[in-house]
Amino acid sequence: MPPTPSPWFSRAVSAADAVAPIRSGANIFIHGAAATPTPLVEALAARRDLEGVRLWHLHTNGPAPFAEPGREKEFRSISLFTGAPLRAAVKEGRADFVPIFLSDIPDLFLSGQVKLDVALLQLSPPDRNGLCSLGTSCDAAKAAFETAKLIIAEINERMPRTHGNNVVPFSRVDAFIATNRPLHGHHVEAESPVEARIGEIIADLVEDGSTLQMGIGGIPDAALSRMKGKRDLGIHTEMFSDRIVDLVEAGAVTNRFKEVGQGRILTSFINGSQRLFDFVHDNPLVHFYPCDWTNDTSVIRKNPKVVAINSAIQIDLTGQVCADSIGDRIYSGIGGQMDFIRGAALSPGGKPIIALPALAMGGKVSRIAPQLAPGAGVVTTRGHVHWVITEYGAVNLHGRTLRERGEALISIAHPDFRAELRRDLNERRHFTLA
Repeated sequence: MPPTPSPWFSRAVSAADAVAPIRSGANIFIHGAAATPTPLVEALAARRDLEGVRLWHLHTNGPAPFAEPGREKEFRSISLFTGAPLRAAVKEGRADFVPIFLSDIPDLFLSGQVKLDVALLQLSPPDRNGLCSLGTSCDAAKAAFETAKLIIAEINERMPRTHGNNVVPFSRVDAFIATNRPLHGHHVEAESPVEARIGEIIADLVEDGSTLQMGIGGIPDAALSRMKGKRDLGIHTEMFSDRIVDLVEAGAVTNRFKEVGQGRILTSFINGSQRLFDFVHDNPLVHFYPCDWTNDTSVIRKNPKVVAINSAIQIDLTGQVCADSIGDRIYSGIGGQMDFIRGAALSPGGKPIIALPALAMGGKVSRIAPQLAPGAGVVTTRGHVHWVITEYGAVNLHGRTLRERGEALISIAHPDFRAELRRDLNERRHFTLA
């Protein structure tokens, strides 16, 4: 009889030892969202002998000690989508931001434009075939794994084993730590009356047999919570959260009529509670893929009735949508909004939706504005925008003139700002006042 192999965790090292091979000037990828390998991140930041290390990542959860004031010469964070831990650092110039479509991020690594020296990943434990999975976040992590010279992992016994194109052979991991800790979670908050109304309007636009893409937050959650009576919905999205579990349990999601991944939920990453992590664990009906595939418009458009539900910070009277910044202050990123807005527009019977509350700053400012704030980024162009929804209604801007767009958007602005917006529209477009 051959000797029984040692348990996989027998090779585990300390976090300090795992990151010890990293050298100054390295390009490092950090796994993101719920999969952020926090013990490795903290061990890396604890080192004081490094200079010029560049950290590439999407939004991360948990602390970001590498971006604290005074660490600029040691570490330079480069956000491909900015999450809460990095907003202050980006605003203050201690970290950088790259505006880029989510679908384009893997190619940064695969093409060699960014040559990764190290990938810091969080993985599920190896199975009997010696295979780990990327767990809750495949997105750009698969490309990072495939191209980085050195793979350093946190293998967490609580990381779900997920299906799809997200396999990492245990033999490919150069060094790892073994943990048994809860993942960083995101918990659903009680919806506001405004979110509830917007959710109702969105849900009314969703037909049975539609394929859904949605983000995370109050508006997508409110919309999804009102779709339990729908039939044969499909899910093809860059990410999803707990409300999708509700729809599956209600029988609303069957993925029956999808052309791509029929019978399965397809995603690139998830963010939510332990209930969500339990749902995807070893669930063959949920498949994870890299975001250059999930967000490819040529793939998205194959599905029928794609409804893309995306949020915005501000929209001007011509239909330009800002979703990544508040003025020139970076808040998030381009992400997959344009990928799915365009994919839904090309889908048979598709509905690309931008949804936002009518007001901001405690009711002092209209989110529908004559023009975007100085420095604001256009994420969805006026040539791509279709449906826009606030709590005051839904309008479809596709194929409409600048004057018609302005009038339509004013009709769903907060009543307190409509007269002001109409006067501005008249001045800009010589629109005849009623």
